[in-house]
Order: sequence, then structure tokens, then C-alpha cells
Amino acid sequence: MRRFEFPVDVAHAKSVNETFTELRRLRASAALTAVILTALGLWFVWIGTAWSYILGAVFLIGAATSLWVMLWAPRKMGSIESQYAAGELVPAMVAETLPGGALLLALIDIGKPGVDEPYYVLITRSVRALPGHAMERGAQVPAVSVLADRGRNKGGRTWQLVSAMPIAWGTPDPTVLARATDEITEGEWALLHANIGLSEKVRKAKNQQLLIDPADLPDDLRRPTREPE
Repeated sequence: MRRFEFPVDVAHAKSVNETFTELRRLRASAALTAVILTALGLWFVWIGTAWSYILGAVFLIGAATSLWVMLWAPRKMGSIESQYAAGELVPAMVAETLPGGALLLALIDIGKPGVDEPYYVLITRSVRALPGHAMERGAQVPAVSVLADRGRNKGGRTWQLVSAMPIAWGTPDPTVLARATDEITEGEWALLHANIGLSEKVRKAKNQQLLIDPADLPDDLRRPTREPE
């Protein structure tokens, strides 16, 4: 697995990293839901009838679940630094420009540790800002992969949830961005550029992933390169 080490600028990341903006929104939504469900649950309990006790218990259980999500989500995701340290350096490219940002197309190996053959897929991600990069079609955007499974389902040979997090969301240093771009092979950039027109097809595909035919992979990606975890 190709790691990319760099000093993460936490203040910069907190201001522009949309992965953690989404986390804050999730936590805020869970907190608001918990407050509303608690209020409803207590109101039904206050009514004091058999049916209202049942409804009150249901709402209070829902409130507890929302609070659990609020507390569990940041622990599941980890710190900004740990996200960048855990991810594999991957190529991403601006495939479409949007009124409020851009659509990235990324090439990611979703094979789990211990799986010999690679499973490269194309995925897309909408972004609002890319500090240090031109928001124009074909712009190269080095990123790290963010991989996970749904809930406690840990089976299978590939990760179920896949995303890309730009290096530019972790540092404003142009030398770091240039170094990350250079560490991605020309074959990877060329493959991504050759498939840039597939972004709409990727968005409509199952799980928003499009598997690359192994025969279309550059030689350096066909050979197993993943190191044991």
C-alpha cells in the first residue's frame, strides 16, 4: 500500500476538509433528533396511559440511538491526521465543473488487505473547494482513499464504502501537493484521464463504483503491490 506522509495542517483541514464538515453536520443532526425524540418521549410518558407509555419508550429509545450515533461517529472516523495516515495515495481528477464546485473522478483499489489481486474502481466525489488546484476539467488532484464497511459487516474481499479525500484538504503547502502528484505514476494519471468521460456512468453505477477491467490497467497496477497490514 502506497502511503503518503506529510504534516497535516489541522487548522486548515478543519476549515476546508469536507469529510469532517459532513461529520459535524451528522453530529448536529443526531443531536437535534435526540432532543426532539426525548421531548416527545417524555410528553407521552407524562400522559400516563398504557399506550402512551409504549410510545414514550419507543421515542426515548430512538433518542438514545441518536445520541449513540453522535458519540460514535467521530470515534469511528478518527482524527484528521489518522485519516490521512491510514489512506492510500490515489489519483483523482476534476471530471466536471459544477456551479458550486467540481466533480472528482478517482481511481482506487478497493481490495482488502490479504487479497492478492487488485480491484481498481472509478468513483466520483462532489467537492466545493480544492485549495491549490485549478477547478477545471482534467486538473490532477492527489488524494487518499477512505475505505470502510457498512456497520459490522466485515466480510467480503472488497471494501463497501469508498471515497477520496484530497491532500489539498490537509495542507495548503504547494510543495506537498506537487510531491504527492509526482508520486502517482504517469500510467495512473493517463488511465484516469482516458476515463474522464465516464463520470456520469460512475454516478449511476451500483454503489457509485465502476470496476476497471484488469486488462486495461497499467503494468505497475496489475502486479500485487499491497504490503501486509
